[in-house]
Amino acid sequence: MSEHKQPNIALLIDSDNASHQGIDPVLTVLAELGQVNIRRAYGNWRKTSLKGWVDKMHRYGIEPQQQFDLTKGKNATDMKMTIDALDLLYGGRVSGFGIMSSDSDFMPLAMRIRQDGLPVYGFGSAKTPEAFRQACTRFIDVDALIRAEKAERRGARDSGKSNGRRSGGGSDSETDTALDEELLQLLFDAYNASKRDEKGFAKLSEVGQRAGNRSSFDTRNYGYTRLLDMIEVIPNFGLERREDGQVWIRRLR
Repeated sequence: MSEHKQPNIALLIDSDNASHQGIDPVLTVLAELGQVNIRRAYGNWRKTSLKGWVDKMHRYGIEPQQQFDLTKGKNATDMKMTIDALDLLYGGRVSGFGIMSSDSDFMPLAMRIRQDGLPVYGFGSAKTPEAFRQACTRFIDVDALIRAEKAERRGARDSGKSNGRRSGGGSDSETDTALDEELLQLLFDAYNASKRDEKGFAKLSEVGQRAGNRSSFDTRNYGYTRLLDMIEVIPNFGLERREDGQVWIRRLR
């Protein structure tokens, strides 16, 4: 019997608007979608500011795509990256995309890819415009990934490690992203839209799916590896593990 073939994933990097320090955790996240066989980074490699990316090329098998700055203030990188993405889309051999950039110019590209039913994971900074964030199937804060990876290497200093929670360095107030009202409302709405049993419990998987369908919500942006880890620390929800192994949750307040 032949070995199961993993989906083919393409990672396209806007080097001018992405941190080279995030490439390792980004590749780890994209493993959720499949095998990242296509890895391309776009930029003018004459720029000294891109030296950090140049040093990563061979280590991570990233193919550099050279684009000269022909006109001041104009960036040919975005155009080339978009053309390549559409070529890959129409070629029919790619099952998902990762776009590493904080540039809102890629919003139409992300939306076009999703219209063909393919997932698009966006990776950028906390300052990435909301338009690009919401255009992606998932948008993940690369700075949060980097902090989480550093914390994991140092070893967790509290019980967060045992329950799967990943926090950054420094004090909790400095590193943990607050569970704000907007996030809580998203979870409440997803819970309310989910099918519940006679005791008011809904499947955690369905709640997560509905939250993801509504926005580019991803628990890693809040310092958690899984939705379960986040729900466990939110006092508004109670959870119940049942005999079939599934987790159900109920809103308490």
